[in-house]
Amino acid sequence: MNLYIRYFDNEILVSNVDDAIDFLRSIPEIGLTPELETDVREYANGEIYYPKRYKVRPRVYFIIIKTEAATMLDFKQKKALRPPMNDTARKESAPPALARLNEECPGWYEGSLDFKRVVMIPTTGKHEYRDTHFVAAVKALSGLDAYNRIIDHLRGRVDNRSQFPSAKGKNFKFKYLGLWK
Repeated sequence: MNLYIRYFDNEILVSNVDDAIDFLRSIPEIGLTPELETDVREYANGEIYYPKRYKVRPRVYFIIIKTEAATMLDFKQKKALRPPMNDTARKESAPPALARLNEECPGWYEGSLDFKRVVMIPTTGKHEYRDTHFVAAVKALSGLDAYNRIIDHLRGRVDNRSQFPSAKGKNFKFKYLGLWK
């Protein structure tokens, strides 16, 4: 695994973290601290593959990207992209709740969601958003189906300006209650 580092026009592709640290030390504006050096080492040795940026001063950053590219030309031409994951690797890497969302298991589901409901204030006649918690038991084929049924139910009963959360977000939770009879 190689590291690509860029700070304005200064860029380098290195094969180990020590070379990366030496490159960062060579740029006086960065001011490499022991904490920053430790964080760069942890990023380089960690499992995280997304690019990481570090703040130098307000609105000024340097970026580090892990890559399989052997040369700078390969990196620039994007020849060392990570291979696409197969289905088993994708399922293993998906968070459990997200994987369960589409899993088909017909039965009763208890779904709860927090959403922004538009309500009118009687004294002023104006409208405002209120955080609302809603729980319902529904017959559904999956967690996503339960979410869709709950949203369809609410859309006909609340102001159409109300804001509903995503099924994949933290404001929707569901629990499988069992088979229907």
